[in-house]
Amino acid sequence: MAAVSSIRNLGPAFEAQCARAGIHSAEALRDLGADAAYARLLANGTRPHFIGYYVLVMALQGRPWNDCKGDEKKALRARFDAIKARAAGAATQDGLPPDLARFLDETGMRRRD
Repeated sequence: MAAVSSIRNLGPAFEAQCARAGIHSAEALRDLGADAAYARLLANGTRPHFIGYYVLVMALQGRPWNDCKGDEKKALRARFDAIKARAAGAATQDGLPPDLARFLDETGMRRRD
């Protein structure tokens, strides 16, 4: 299995984010595809950032990170916004928004019954 960072333009920091989201190889990342992988990253605490999504899409296509322009880039922005909106609308099992649940967990303030 190849490391996530073996994909051009994806470095160790991105690989660490993928590992936290349960994506442990370049093959797994390619199998998921950019949209599903990015949604998983968001669900596991990665903050949404268009450039990060954009770089991921270009990397999985084997293209330089800054290769996309014009209408193609606008379409990517629309996809990113949709992924981000779905992630923001998702709730944890106890009904809390993911960011709030993560904060409560990190600060030890979340009640566990």
